[in-house]
Amino acid sequence: MSEIVKGKRLDFTVADVNCVYDGPVGVLWEMLMGEEIHVGGDVETDILAERAGVNRNTAVLDVCSALGGPARHLANKYGCKVEGLDATKRMVDEAVSRTEKEGLMHLVTCRPGNALDMPFRACTFDVVWGQDAWCYITDKERLIKEAYRVLKPGGTIAFTDWVQTGNMTGEEWEELNKFMVFPYMETMDGYEQLLKENGFEILETEDLSDDFALQCHIYQDRLRSEFKDMIIRQYGTDLFDAADEGLDKWVRAADGGKVGRVRLVGRKILETGTGT
Repeated sequence: MSEIVKGKRLDFTVADVNCVYDGPVGVLWEMLMGEEIHVGGDVETDILAERAGVNRNTAVLDVCSALGGPARHLANKYGCKVEGLDATKRMVDEAVSRTEKEGLMHLVTCRPGNALDMPFRACTFDVVWGQDAWCYITDKERLIKEAYRVLKPGGTIAFTDWVQTGNMTGEEWEELNKFMVFPYMETMDGYEQLLKENGFEILETEDLSDDFALQCHIYQDRLRSEFKDMIIRQYGTDLFDAADEGLDKWVRAADGGKVGRVRLVGRKILETGTGT
């Protein structure tokens, strides 16, 4: 029986995500998606920056910042200061190295940390930012609460994420999430509800699922043509076959309207009498 799966989570932790991105899978995703490791690369980063009102006076917190590609792009193009937070040590170390090479250490800081217990004081940032990475978070409500806490009054939350968009069987749900090491995917409605219930006014919600399906096909084509021989040579046939099989399931799910991508922008509402 097909349905929108709600309330179910796979037992993945930060340690599991670390294991994936410390190894060849992290390298593979950078091959397919580029240094920013999200759909659309710097074009999508610019769209989100425009929606969030990023400028040279903006203090941005990039939650799940990976290699720091978006952070460096924002700093380079808009002159803003960006703090990157990520739970994967290899990603943080590499982000710091690349930021040093680009001479952006005065604007971009990357540090290890937990998105569910952010190491920042309340009311620190103008924008809390995320791109296609909050699907790895085990407790998305707590993430939204933390975003609210660290935002300045009237601050902006702006993010994209992979979401469940249609009915699927329990087996499909498990296969798709296991391949990506997601504990679960939120829905667009679910994210809107979380924002509204945790102190945010929703400014924009956009379903990007048609483009997501197109991009999944592009990644599949790259995997099977441009990178196949290199992956097999460096990491073996088993890794290539596993990646090809898993990505094919995502392509079919995206084509079938079962998974997609969303962009959300919200504003922190000041609670009466709290001062935060």
